[in-house]
Amino acid sequence: MTRNVVISGGGTGIGLAAARAFAADGDRVLLLGRRAEVLEKADVPGALTCAADLSDPHAVRGVARFVADELGTVDVLVNSAGGSGLLEPRADTEDPLESVAHTWTVNFRLNVLTAALLTEALRDRLASPGGRVLFLSSIAAYRGSGSGAYAASKAALHPYAFDLARELGPRGITVNVVAPGYVEDTEFFGEAMDPARRDRLIAETSIGRAATPGDVAATLHWLASPGARHITAQVIQVNGGAERGR
Repeated sequence: MTRNVVISGGGTGIGLAAARAFAADGDRVLLLGRRAEVLEKADVPGALTCAADLSDPHAVRGVARFVADELGTVDVLVNSAGGSGLLEPRADTEDPLESVAHTWTVNFRLNVLTAALLTEALRDRLASPGGRVLFLSSIAAYRGSGSGAYAASKAALHPYAFDLARELGPRGITVNVVAPGYVEDTEFFGEAMDPARRDRLIAETSIGRAATPGDVAATLHWLASPGARHITAQVIQVNGGAERGR
């Protein structure tokens, strides 16, 4: 049966890989992201696209109207939009505290607000029973990220998902989180990564390789399958054992 799948951050990286996995099953996919040109170039058969800043409540209301008109019911919602804030404008200040406030605000806007606004806007459209809500966290939520801001914003998704699982469970909807480690071929890590850092990240895994977007997408796809219908309020780590260390 064809399902309606909404994926934020669907134009690149893990979101794009997930979109392709669902489309390969014959599902109808809606790609969301801020950059219309990126969404339009995404090679996902039959996909719809809608460009919007998901940290803006007004824009999210527009997405909700688009979903109502084009899809009606949402069977799977994948919250993949996010980032570390490195691609965002720098704080226009020399005050160190203002810089800290800017960094933390940007990270929570990108990683938490986008997911919370989209999920709340679409929660009444989630298929009941059978709906699936999925969030992309990070290994950083467990061991930090250097600045603290990115890790904290990803960690904030965990209790939100647990609360949603309790709230939506009576409707037959599951809510889970996937926390990847180092994933190659994504905008997050970029093409110009220092080779020494790349080697270190791979060495931290137990299996000796980086993840691909497809590895994470496969986990998302499985969590949205009938076989995972009794799994909810969980954080599934996809990092080759790196979080445990070697």
